[in-house]
Amino acid sequence: MNKTSSNTKIKVIAIVGATASGKTAYSIELAKKIDGEIISADSRLVYKGFDIGTAKPTKDEINVVPHHMIDIVDPEYEYSAGLYKKEAKNKIYEIHNRGKIPIIVGGTGLYIDILLKNYNLPQIEANYTLREELKKYDNTELYKLLTILDSDAASIIDKNDRKKIIRAIEIIKSTGINLSSSRSIEEPEFDVEWIGRNFERDILYSRIDKRVELMIENGLITETKNLLQKHGRIPNLVNTIGYKEIIRYLDNNYSLEDGINLLKKNTRNYAKRQLTWFRKNPNIEWNIYPEKLKK
Repeated sequence: MNKTSSNTKIKVIAIVGATASGKTAYSIELAKKIDGEIISADSRLVYKGFDIGTAKPTKDEINVVPHHMIDIVDPEYEYSAGLYKKEAKNKIYEIHNRGKIPIIVGGTGLYIDILLKNYNLPQIEANYTLREELKKYDNTELYKLLTILDSDAASIIDKNDRKKIIRAIEIIKSTGINLSSSRSIEEPEFDVEWIGRNFERDILYSRIDKRVELMIENGLITETKNLLQKHGRIPNLVNTIGYKEIIRYLDNNYSLEDGINLLKKNTRNYAKRQLTWFRKNPNIEWNIYPEKLKK
């Protein structure tokens, strides 16, 4: 069992890994075994109504083990990593005070690291002049600029995620240093057991493909139509993998088959970025199982 700090700190288990690596099922079985409660660390599961497209745990799964930080805000709300840190930390203390073990589960590396590695994000005010200038760039030009400024940051950001790319460029230009260096790290607040979920590439990609096909079977197209009707083309919807591909299909930009194939491709690329992030953490023990955890 990896120890990041002394035994006087609250014990937290973190289950991390790429999308479709089985984190949800694994964490539920672990929580039942050790009397834990789950705190989601996924930047899209916080949004109400983003269900099928985000592979959100089902109601049955949530009824088996208490889940937190899911369905907490409407999609119009710009939920931030800083707010996640504050609210998720409160959940850790609440769960601990109930005599349970907090289990952090997810694939959003920034959320996990600011919570468990105690990152302090740079407090940089919005530079609206710069943002207006950057809005003139297309996605390819924006991503190229970020790559020139900070290739490490570019490697973990979706090349089509304009919001994150613009914010990264804004921080880099404001601080004069790369993104990772601008995040100060304080002493970790919790005693963390890091567990990584992963498969061989071919197996992981096969699981991703099957998940996408299941999403379509379960009604992803209808869910996307309903979200568009209720919320319109808000950034959090049109920029989320799972919905943006279906929206382009609904716009007749390509066939359903092409949309599904693009969704599979984009999800595989996202998995690569997730693994790139998590492989930088030397404390993660990959693919260990509940029965091997120390009592």
